[in-house]
Amino acid sequence: MVEHAVVIAGGGPTGLMLAGELALAGVDVAIVERRTGRELESSRARGLHSRTIEVLDQRGIADRFLSEGQEVQIATFAMTTLDMSDFPTRHNYGLALLQNRFEEILGGWVDELPVRIYRGREVTGFAQDETGVHVRMSNGESLRAAYLVGCDGGRSLIRKTAGIEFAGWDASTSYLIAEAETSEQPEFGVRRDEKGVHAIGPHEDGKRVGIVVRERNVGQTGEPTLGDLSQELTAARGTDYGVHNPTWISRFTDMTRQAVSYRQGRVLLAGDAAHVHTPMGGQGLNTGVQDAVNLGWKLAQVLNGTSPDSLLDTYQAERHPVGARVQRDTITLTALSRSEPRIDALREIVSEVVSMNEPRKRLAGMFTGLDIHYDLGEGHPLLGRRMPDLDLVTADGTRRVFSLLHTARPVLLNLADPGGLDSSPRPKRVQLIDAGYDGRWELPVLGTVTAPTAVLVRPDGHVAWVADGIPEGLDDTLTRWFGPPATG
Repeated sequence: MVEHAVVIAGGGPTGLMLAGELALAGVDVAIVERRTGRELESSRARGLHSRTIEVLDQRGIADRFLSEGQEVQIATFAMTTLDMSDFPTRHNYGLALLQNRFEEILGGWVDELPVRIYRGREVTGFAQDETGVHVRMSNGESLRAAYLVGCDGGRSLIRKTAGIEFAGWDASTSYLIAEAETSEQPEFGVRRDEKGVHAIGPHEDGKRVGIVVRERNVGQTGEPTLGDLSQELTAARGTDYGVHNPTWISRFTDMTRQAVSYRQGRVLLAGDAAHVHTPMGGQGLNTGVQDAVNLGWKLAQVLNGTSPDSLLDTYQAERHPVGARVQRDTITLTALSRSEPRIDALREIVSEVVSMNEPRKRLAGMFTGLDIHYDLGEGHPLLGRRMPDLDLVTADGTRRVFSLLHTARPVLLNLADPGGLDSSPRPKRVQLIDAGYDGRWELPVLGTVTAPTAVLVRPDGHVAWVADGIPEGLDDTLTRWFGPPATG
């Protein structure tokens, strides 16, 4: 039986990102993926929000995606664009990029790392014990791992087999989404009714069109067909425009559910396996990638023996509230997408409010992930938030903060007198950098904050400790997050 430290069920964006994070930390990781290649049957997600671009930048791979996509203001609320071009980030925009291309690029990065991918097979079951997990695959073979992570989507077999409750609400509306050709020129644009939206737009190839149309009946089972698409188009638009030759047809709903626990023993969940919701707002892929970056370094430290197993409990503590907030936000978007006199009046008022400066900033920070704040206790406003990508002056010249995170190692930044933290015992993995920065410290939504004298940045880019003068509590924080100090 082949053994790995971690087996990941599912090789979509979340699974790929997690595998990359673990491989950077030297963990033996494998992915089990049902597809034989990276082809996708549909485009699914269509863009990246700012914080996800930052996460990719922290690993030194953002340019690979930026060169393939289009920088746009993609965050919207109540049909109002949340312009974030004045936000204090290098990436004050979203990126229009189809999921199939995103996966190709991310997969190319993972191919450069020591990650084993078992293609053309699925996890069909597992059994865990005190020392690991026995994983069964669809080809009859088995794997052994210390941990199993389910990144296998909303219908996750891993979650179901682990017996983790998937709490929430069933669908109230259902949509068909497709790419196809039409014999007649469609009327492009968005239409609304009391149940939701219908939209048709041109495809970039100039031949096909993208179609989103609400189904009249919720709860349909089976794969949607061209006949289904034709019928729903006719019901919504009075004609099907001669729709034919579909590239793909898929279905999505506003079902909203979240795993009560992201962990059951040696089994963990991430991405859609942990939370599902309507794709409105483009939150799914982005939340999953950020789940992976939060979990990866923690799981690696447990496996490498530098941190206790209890460190994994912080994954639930930090990411479950984020998933819950995403669900609240997408439920709101679904409600505001419908059209009847009362909702139209509400949307008009909300749109006016969102056009104001402070509400715009608040919502833009929320939908882009730039305002995420992990509860790490009282202290400086930076604590628990993303570290800004500042241009630091170091002994090696000017360096960006994100460049220090390319290897997914924690960074202790001494921003006061050089050598001031040299005597502090620290784990071997923690990089100590003496640096200077004379500019303004500004955070999305919050604005300008007091300049710290030292900052401890986790591998996921969030701040674990801040000094405003005397570096109190550093030793305890280092041990809590990164294990005991190196000896010898």
